[in-house]
Amino acid sequence: MNDAMTVIDPQMHDRPSWDEYFRAITRAVATRATCSRKSVGAVLVKNKLILATGYNGAPAGLRHCDHRDGGDLQNGHCARSTHAEQNAIVQAARHGISIEGATLYCTNNPCLACTKLLINAGVRRIVYEDIYPDALAFELLAEAGIPIEQLTRPG
Repeated sequence: MNDAMTVIDPQMHDRPSWDEYFRAITRAVATRATCSRKSVGAVLVKNKLILATGYNGAPAGLRHCDHRDGGDLQNGHCARSTHAEQNAIVQAARHGISIEGATLYCTNNPCLACTKLLINAGVRRIVYEDIYPDALAFELLAEAGIPIEQLTRPG
């Protein structure tokens, strides 16, 4: 073997797992959020291919959410914002991409409304980082037989 050639041993390089890789992408997607209350990112993946992404915020072309002095809030929730999961589903639909059988990677587990959409869209697995307290969403996912897995933040 020529000394000038370097052989790369894949065992010597730390690479993220696919779940860790797509989770990191959800964090990058979340940086585009236009809701001042919380930044959430979602990525729909099938066969290691990104199908669609979404982040939370006001509808396209409209002013961003504004929570100063309680603005845009109703019952403690942003009334103006569309959820990241919903926006990922919409992006797939707008571009004619089937998400049936996909995995959703999200910075937070989906709420009840997003859970129902994901079930009906045929999403088959959900991986999230931070908890969003919605017990009924977890119950529906269990009833639908959709695994939901929490990946904790590194470090």
